[in-house]
Amino acid sequence: MDIYNLTTVTQFILIGLSDLPEVRYPLFVVFAIIYQVTLVGNGAILLAIGTEKKLHTPMYYFLVNLSLLDIFCPSAIVPKMLENLLTEQQSISFLGCAFQLYFLVALAGTEVFLLAVMAYDRYVAICFPLRYMLIMTKVRCIQLTAGTWAAGFLNSLLHTVSTFRLSFCKSNRVNQYYCDIPPVMALSCSSTYVAEMLVLVVAGILGISAFLITFVSYIYIISTILKIQSVEGKHKAFSTCASHLPVFCLFYGTTIFTYCRPFSSQHSPARDRLISMLYGVITPMLNPMIYSLKNVEVKEALRRLLCHRTCLQQL
Repeated sequence: MDIYNLTTVTQFILIGLSDLPEVRYPLFVVFAIIYQVTLVGNGAILLAIGTEKKLHTPMYYFLVNLSLLDIFCPSAIVPKMLENLLTEQQSISFLGCAFQLYFLVALAGTEVFLLAVMAYDRYVAICFPLRYMLIMTKVRCIQLTAGTWAAGFLNSLLHTVSTFRLSFCKSNRVNQYYCDIPPVMALSCSSTYVAEMLVLVVAGILGISAFLITFVSYIYIISTILKIQSVEGKHKAFSTCASHLPVFCLFYGTTIFTYCRPFSSQHSPARDRLISMLYGVITPMLNPMIYSLKNVEVKEALRRLLCHRTCLQQL
């Protein structure tokens, strides 16, 4: 039930999946399977890298952080969504909504910065191979990773505070299956101009900076690869960053579509839910598949891990 003429909302109603009551049980099964595949896939990447000493390098250190993000991000959304599908209780408390939005935006922001760091790592590895280990030291990797996590969570704190300082008195029905900035801000009965500009300017500057670092890094990478004389050398150089490119394109495409536009503009709620599902639920499931299929070393580590487990079960 909507809440009108109130200055304080104590809970929100997540109506993103409520218009599909006849398929809520099939949806529960589908999202439960996707979530489990995400956990198992990213968990396998973490286990493979952790047990394979050959993979204890900067590139795979950053991949470990990406896998952690791909576990945490859907974990901020899917459990509550599964509960709502199973119980038909679409409500979430005001504080619960704020926490969900905070962690979702923080984790998504951290991934934006991490993808830029991963592109820089590949730039150094391919353009300056002899100086790679001198530049990408253990301390430097820890500093870069800590910086990405800190930037993501501080950026999210700023946007979460600005969003939930608004007055909510028109409705408490969030047109999404989780709490996110655009659908929550759309419920405000006070001016959202400052909060919207904060997202577009601050997140825009940070996002564009991360995008440019990634983009420029790949321009230099491609330029260096094209200068390599042998076909084998080109293939080897490109294979070290081939798995990063589709992850970068998929994540940035869906994130830019979701956030880089006025929230008050007219748009299709169904399309928005589909796009947000891509970057919030589907992408974290696809990332370990992309890395395991494109990366020979990860495939070998996973194969050895599975063989070792099979041998133990046979003893």
